[in-house]
Amino acid sequence: MANIVLINPRFEVSYWGLEHALPLLRKRANLPTACLPLLAALTPREHTISIVDENVEPLDFDRLAEADIVALTGMSVQRNRMREILAQLKARGVLTVVGGPWVTVREDYFGELADVIFIGEAEETWPQFLREWQTGRFERRYEQAEKTDMTTVPVPRYDLLKMRHYLFGSVQFSRGCPFQCEFCDIIVTFGRRPRLKTSWQIIRELEALVASGLEIAFIVDDNLIGNKHAIKTVLRAIIDWQQARGYPLQFFTEASLDLADDEELLQLMVDANISTVFVGIETPNEESLRETKKYQNVRPGSTSIERVHKIQNAGLDVWCGMIVGFDHDEPSIFAAQRDYLTEARVLHAMVGMLSAIPKTPLHARLAAEGRLDEEHEAEFGTNVIPARMTREELRDGYVRLMAELYDTTAYFDRLDDLFLRGNFRFSQTRAAYWRRHPWSWLKGNAQHLTRSVLIFLQLMRGVPEPELRREYRRRLRNLLRTRRDPVVLFVYLIKCAIHCHLYTMVRRMTTAETEQRTLVNSF
Repeated sequence: MANIVLINPRFEVSYWGLEHALPLLRKRANLPTACLPLLAALTPREHTISIVDENVEPLDFDRLAEADIVALTGMSVQRNRMREILAQLKARGVLTVVGGPWVTVREDYFGELADVIFIGEAEETWPQFLREWQTGRFERRYEQAEKTDMTTVPVPRYDLLKMRHYLFGSVQFSRGCPFQCEFCDIIVTFGRRPRLKTSWQIIRELEALVASGLEIAFIVDDNLIGNKHAIKTVLRAIIDWQQARGYPLQFFTEASLDLADDEELLQLMVDANISTVFVGIETPNEESLRETKKYQNVRPGSTSIERVHKIQNAGLDVWCGMIVGFDHDEPSIFAAQRDYLTEARVLHAMVGMLSAIPKTPLHARLAAEGRLDEEHEAEFGTNVIPARMTREELRDGYVRLMAELYDTTAYFDRLDDLFLRGNFRFSQTRAAYWRRHPWSWLKGNAQHLTRSVLIFLQLMRGVPEPELRREYRRRLRNLLRTRRDPVVLFVYLIKCAIHCHLYTMVRRMTTAETEQRTLVNSF
């Protein structure tokens, strides 16, 4: 039987990675990748299988060399590290397998470094490969003929992960998105027909997460509400489970902006103890939204800012994705993005330059127009040649926008606008449950207060910049004058730690850009 090792390669420092915040929170990684515990669950029990997350622990290549099969997953931001790992494994004669988002869209990227590649979903092809491996005859490439029936997916092997080192857990309810955004590879990989697990399956996974000791989980669905009717049924089951268990889990997730148009769905999400939702807003430029076929964001009736405020007023903290560099974007877009996020009271915006992912409609269109430049992607941060500004204007404007958004004053002004002046209600359904159950109220608030004290001490010891520490103390004093809720205090301190990460990341990004300009100007 096979000795199999599954690897999640190390990430480079990124917006979502929270690398500069994790030491302050005594964690090693933000969350585990969802696919590897699932692959382990799909592996027949006669095989020996283990998971190594390089974001949590270093790779032991001597140990890996003893494995019969080593399989890697990875996104585009992990591709360089994947190549390094594969090269070392290849030199040691290990059978290497690669799957995941990046190889799905760039099948030729790893060349002969990968002995076997998996394209798209692998619930059927992974067991097929293992059966064929046992016979000594297996394929070089595997791709399922049909999308996975999500009602057949087993509970992931969370027991193989070192869960104590993660800030959050991860769980998946569905795959697929009904929309057709030109730049998105989700519909390429998972299709446009949302497919859901059953409520029974999901509850089993939630029980497994609770058993692992986690209290917060990211629902990793690319659009949780792709099938609104079906997800409402699931949410009702989760609400019943939460009430019966005393709300052991808090969730954050991703959803499209049309969530704001369904009041019943908003309430169900809040009642299920979903506290945060990531929304793909992309841009305030409606011509750019139409250009990229993101029609769900330009529906008549209300503006996107009004929709964001409606989601916030329901009790969901809105994080968002923003993109600069669409064909209808001019240099004025950077100020427009900044002003939009300020008015929308959105604290966390993952801003990126438009990039064309292989196999997407955007990549095909720009390739036909001769507007792709893979050779200088690292220099400019994107492979897209913009239409209405130079590549230098796009890159420099992006860096400037990030610096403006995560400037300390700007960041905390947006936070206070939502939490203090907006009196944002965090986890209100759980809070109502606690009020009806005094012991739960006492225990929950005591835990949050204790954790708040620990995070505060870590911030005061671990943040090197004295001006940041002073600002954190000042903002916390302002908060406590207005709201003395231990849960709000805990969330606010988490926001301080995240700010430290973003502030550090942007400062290094700005320094790198300045050094690059100096180098160019010296020639």
